[in-house]
Amino acid sequence: MQITKQKTATKNYSVRYPNLQTVLMVENFIKENNSEFKKMELFENLPKKMMWGTFQTIMRYLEDNLKIIIEEDGVITYIWNPELVKKYSGRKDLEWRE
Repeated sequence: MQITKQKTATKNYSVRYPNLQTVLMVENFIKENNSEFKKMELFENLPKKMMWGTFQTIMRYLEDNLKIIIEEDGVITYIWNPELVKKYSGRKDLEWRE
């Protein structure tokens, strides 16, 4: 696990980056327990314990990559649908344009 130090105006702290196995464990747990947990409940019920900062990094990654959403009430919902991606990938009318 890679550890880097970041400095803030008030203190030094370590940011821990998860390995792929840990990210997949969290993603699969969310997928299997879709819409059952809020963030803290999810963290407390994971099959393996981890640091809160590591968990936060994973959650940001999953949300940024459109795998999950955090609903208004705080419930975590898995939204990734690879079959839908396969169905629509390659369609010229759906290509991203800037």
